[in-house]
Amino acid sequence: MSHPHPVTLALFDLDHTLLDGDGDDLWCRFAVHHKLVDPAVAPENDRLGQDYRKGLVSVQTFSAFYASLLAGRTPAEWAPWQDRFLAEVIRHRLPPAARARVEHHRAQGHTLVLTTASNRVIAERSATELGFEHLLATELEQEDGRFTGRLQGIPNMREGKLVRLRAWLASRGWPDSLLDTAWFYSDSINDLPLLQAVGLPMATNPDAKLRDHAQQHGWGVVQLL
Repeated sequence: MSHPHPVTLALFDLDHTLLDGDGDDLWCRFAVHHKLVDPAVAPENDRLGQDYRKGLVSVQTFSAFYASLLAGRTPAEWAPWQDRFLAEVIRHRLPPAARARVEHHRAQGHTLVLTTASNRVIAERSATELGFEHLLATELEQEDGRFTGRLQGIPNMREGKLVRLRAWLASRGWPDSLLDTAWFYSDSINDLPLLQAVGLPMATNPDAKLRDHAQQHGWGVVQLL
């Protein structure tokens, strides 16, 4: 008699799912406001945000732009700015319903994973604030201890979210079949590859395309924002 695997995964996207807003956009605006980056980046930030919501932006273009904003500084130099970003911008955008849904899964003993297209510098304080033990994010290259502005490995976006999650499972010696019983909460049609791969896809504050898809396929639909 086979026993079910003892691990149940509860996977969550971040932007517009648990976070009321887009962390990349908010970080860019924060960095411009505090003169950490050239203000000339602002129009590109706006354009990428619009294209992302439409599912049109290329993974590489999107991820590389936000990586470029961090170039030239060390993780230690960014750390106090990450703390300020959490305190001034992010914390009040993580609403009670979103926090409660994470706690609901924690109370059931589920393994919580935050999986976001944002890079680690932008997202990691949000993951900590929400109590996630595991964060899958786009990773950034470093040379001589400084961020180069380039990406490391596959961006954690679209198909990349599924590829990276499978690699993470393998690194823990866990089977891909855990996806069959996994929850995944996301707002975005960009996350369709991972939503289609899990047993319990949850369209969360969904965009119009994802709402249509969820309704056609009998997926759960939930509002947390």
